[in-house]
Amino acid sequence: MGRKRLITDSFQVVRKKKKKKDSKEAKAPSPPCDAETVQAEALLQDAVQPDQVEVLKQFDLSWEFGPCTGITRLQRWERAELLGLSPPTTVRELLLKYKRNPTIMHSLWHEYSL
Repeated sequence: MGRKRLITDSFQVVRKKKKKKDSKEAKAPSPPCDAETVQAEALLQDAVQPDQVEVLKQFDLSWEFGPCTGITRLQRWERAELLGLSPPTTVRELLLKYKRNPTIMHSLWHEYSL
């Protein structure tokens, strides 16, 4: 038999040039903190935790508070409260805390057509 064929037999070997470690390029200074940066960091700190999302999913799946299609979670919670069904107060607190987040305000089936 002949010798074993290598990939380098078909393709030319190309080596990258190494950069010098003592290059005179200075690191770019960090951008100053502005209002947008502070606000973005505040939103990240105020992110929804997975256990909080699970509480909201369980609220959606609980039929004792009525149907949840076609209305927001807060509307459903308020309707259940008016009917005397005693919905969990933790759900209302989460909904009021994250009321600007549409993924929190709408139920699991919001994106599905009726």
